[in-house]
Amino acid sequence: MQFSPSLALVGAGYWGKNLARNFHALGSLHTLCDRSEQILASYGNDYSSVAKTASFDEVLADPSVTMVAIAAPASLHYRLAKAALLQGKDVYVEKPLCLDIAEAEELVALAAREGRILMVGHLLQYHPCITEIQRLIADGELGKLQYITSNRLNLGKIRQEENALWSFAPHDISVILSLVGGQLPEQVACSGESYLTTGVADTTLTTLKFPGAVRAHVYVSWLNPFKEQKLTIVGSRGMIVFDDTKPWADKLQMHRDYLTWTSGRNPTPNKAVGVLLNVPEQEPLRQECLHFLECCRDRKTPRTDGREGLRVLRVLKAATASLEADGRAISPSVAAAAPAFFAHPTALVDPQALVGSGSKIWHFSHVMAGAVLGEKCNLGQNVVVSPGVILGNNVKVQNNVSIYTGATIEDDVFLGPSCVLTNITNPRSQINRRNLYEKTLIRQGATIGANATIVCGVTIGRYAFVAAGAVVTKDVPDYALVMGNPTRQKGWMSRHGHLLSNPDATGTMVCPESGLRYQLVSESIVQNANSAHRPSPSASSLRCLDLDEETSLPASLCTGAQSYDDFKSKTL
Repeated sequence: MQFSPSLALVGAGYWGKNLARNFHALGSLHTLCDRSEQILASYGNDYSSVAKTASFDEVLADPSVTMVAIAAPASLHYRLAKAALLQGKDVYVEKPLCLDIAEAEELVALAAREGRILMVGHLLQYHPCITEIQRLIADGELGKLQYITSNRLNLGKIRQEENALWSFAPHDISVILSLVGGQLPEQVACSGESYLTTGVADTTLTTLKFPGAVRAHVYVSWLNPFKEQKLTIVGSRGMIVFDDTKPWADKLQMHRDYLTWTSGRNPTPNKAVGVLLNVPEQEPLRQECLHFLECCRDRKTPRTDGREGLRVLRVLKAATASLEADGRAISPSVAAAAPAFFAHPTALVDPQALVGSGSKIWHFSHVMAGAVLGEKCNLGQNVVVSPGVILGNNVKVQNNVSIYTGATIEDDVFLGPSCVLTNITNPRSQINRRNLYEKTLIRQGATIGANATIVCGVTIGRYAFVAAGAVVTKDVPDYALVMGNPTRQKGWMSRHGHLLSNPDATGTMVCPESGLRYQLVSESIVQNANSAHRPSPSASSLRCLDLDEETSLPASLCTGAQSYDDFKSKTL
């Protein structure tokens, strides 16, 4: 079955290559998106018809891309998926759905509101052997379900960014929840230990207690001398063993009537050899990719939709809490009870507004329906956020600021008291220009001073600094310091908010607080580096030599450079 090319794959590296192969074979792959030019260049002539880009903005802006598949690090899943959904695209995201329950709930609600498909890559559910097991249980072939064990063991690949539970167990948890009818366990207990990296468990054993005395155990480890991927399901009338390390014909084995009941009701185990079940061989990942494409085409709910991904995330969160509590049993519902954000009693947050976890909205502020706030934003008193406005993470908005439709504000932006953001160049009270709102983009890390005015239709660059009272009428470069009415560039600012001094002979300037080095890109500036004057304001751009200048994500939910996130956690 072939589909027209309308899918963009975001993250084309380690696991993304497998998704690219399958979506391309199905005829649906339109674009490969990855920050690494080397990864994009590794795709040979077979992918000559596929567009390649390092910009997620381009993916979102392309009307021919109607579906987005995300194979980026788990820490980026929420922001990438949210941005794609907000742009009206159907989304496939690799496991886990995201890392926070409130964020997962937001994605599920957003997909429902926008009428979009949201599917999670729980690959094991698309294995033909698992599909056959689900059918046998539904048909009553095993009788009453009693207990399930799953072992996923190997020597490596060893991770440091996530533990064995989050790396190995999501697929097994997803399957187990499907086998018990999609219900959450009453209790989750998890124990494990970190041997190679402090705080990163290399092995975990998770016990799930379901209603009706059904139990499940999930044992995962990347410190095992042999590879094992085995699922055992025990019921009152039979047992099934799925061993994914065996050849296809030997993977699935059924044991029926494994107990003989005597007249005295004492059961005697039967040691008869199980029967191998004949299951047609198909690649699970191909089936998963095909299922997503069919769901998007036919507008039907995926087998592993956002709600299913949310259930798996609740179990993972409960298991993590239990692991941190030395194995104490945790209820998944208790683990998810924390509120997502704070709003003062005098503040108004419309039901259709989306507000990220950890955000705070203070006195007399109004977040209107259709507005989107990321995580850990702080809105001061008397702030208005209009419909369609997008704020990224950690945006700080001071008192008496109105942010009108058409504004997009990326992560870590500071909006000073009473600054003004317009959205119509030539407003007239008599003329309705509601459909002509102009776009204003304030990029990551920028600062807008108190009482500054931003005329609509401009872009304020990353880490730019707009002085108090300034009137911005044209685009501001990254790292630029501008002031006056209208603004003129007076120099360059570091990420830490320091005016950078004269460049050396190589065009390099150093931040006095952080020691980070910055370099002027314009050749004319480098030639004049020995001048006694400040850098010419005509320089095209500035870049940081010590940190990756990550490809921009749209504010909904741009994360900023990962290397800088790491840097901030250690230095700011």
